[in-house]
Amino acid sequence: MPLQNCARAILLRLQPFTIKPIGRADRTITYTSKPQTRHPYYNTSAKVVYASLQEHHLRQRISIQPHSYQMASMATRRSARLSAMTAPDITGEIAPPPPAPNSRGRKRKATSDAAKEAMKKTLESEETPPPAPVTPKKRRVQKKAAEPPPPTPTPSSAQLMSEPAAAPETPKPKAAGVRRLAGPNATNATLLSPETSRVVTRAVSPTKVATGQTSATTANILEEACKHLVSVDARMKPLVEQHHCRIFSPEGLSERVDPFEALCSGIISQQVSGAAAKAIKQRFIDLFESNEGRFPHPSQVAKCTIERLRTAGLSQRKAEYVQGLAEKFVSGELSAQILADAPYEVILEKLIAVRGLGRWSVEMFACFGLKRMDVFSLGDLGVQRGMAAFVGRDVAKLKNKGGKWKYMSENEMKEISDKFAPYRSLFMWYMWRVEETDVSTME
Repeated sequence: MPLQNCARAILLRLQPFTIKPIGRADRTITYTSKPQTRHPYYNTSAKVVYASLQEHHLRQRISIQPHSYQMASMATRRSARLSAMTAPDITGEIAPPPPAPNSRGRKRKATSDAAKEAMKKTLESEETPPPAPVTPKKRRVQKKAAEPPPPTPTPSSAQLMSEPAAAPETPKPKAAGVRRLAGPNATNATLLSPETSRVVTRAVSPTKVATGQTSATTANILEEACKHLVSVDARMKPLVEQHHCRIFSPEGLSERVDPFEALCSGIISQQVSGAAAKAIKQRFIDLFESNEGRFPHPSQVAKCTIERLRTAGLSQRKAEYVQGLAEKFVSGELSAQILADAPYEVILEKLIAVRGLGRWSVEMFACFGLKRMDVFSLGDLGVQRGMAAFVGRDVAKLKNKGGKWKYMSENEMKEISDKFAPYRSLFMWYMWRVEETDVSTME
């Protein structure tokens, strides 16, 4: 073992060593050393031990054997793992001093040339900052301005009044519509008696027939009404050409309407969607199994309890309204004959007196149920919006007038609609269709 390694062993292991020259057993030299805090390669004790070894045994072949000892300076023994990690190799030469710290202030282990090259490339890549990630731009979706919902149902919901309950059996083919006398200020629908289901005919004055004042019939009244609207305002022509009003067509006027069913449907459809109204109406019909899918008679509804009516999905108030309407028909205060013959003002008065029927509901019943052609609703927000667009106003600006949101005042609506009398029902129907037509073609 080289002498310098002997010095390292003495200083690091902290144990005495016995040195016996080969061939001379009478001479024995023992060397010991105290622990040092500094590195053994550069302290004074290492130099002294190494010099002593050189002086006495430089030219001799020696063998070093550890002497049995007991370390008294240590309180506990080092673990085998810690000693193996800290003990240096005593068989090699003294390692060179550690490399100088690099500019980054981190100590690195000696590596091979290939490892150094890889480390160099890594450092170069670290010095060059990676490009900042670019967040892709999101497309801005333009949200459409939320339009306030109209306080009244659309015409499709109001049309539930004119839709009779379908029977489960296969319906018979309809016969060709019979041409009947019609008039703009009369009930043009074919009404059925709610109790007997017989057709009720409208009484026509013989004087008017003789003088030719009732030349309009169910076959040509729609054509005459459209000509009148276009003659009043030419901007109505695109609307008339693009939209066909089936309500006042010969097919629509030939449909039979039960007034009790139509009014009940109007009450059921209040403040609910069209689909919900149809579902509730069907459950209401199913409560009366003896009718075989037909709408019940007023006498049947009047005898039914409120609790049973509510099982169809009606609220407490709506159940009371439907039962009260049935009692009006049973008592004779309302009938299909009265609704067919009475003037519009009388019909309006009688129906508004019924609980659950407001002015708008009665106006929709007169237009869609009784097929009267001179009805106009000033309180319908959809009609207001259509009229504002019709006259060229910006419908995006909804103004608050008198605590109510309106597109146009009622006085303006009345002034414009009066020009289209006696066919204001048809004019109102076209105002619902204004936004489905290119308004610029009207100017």
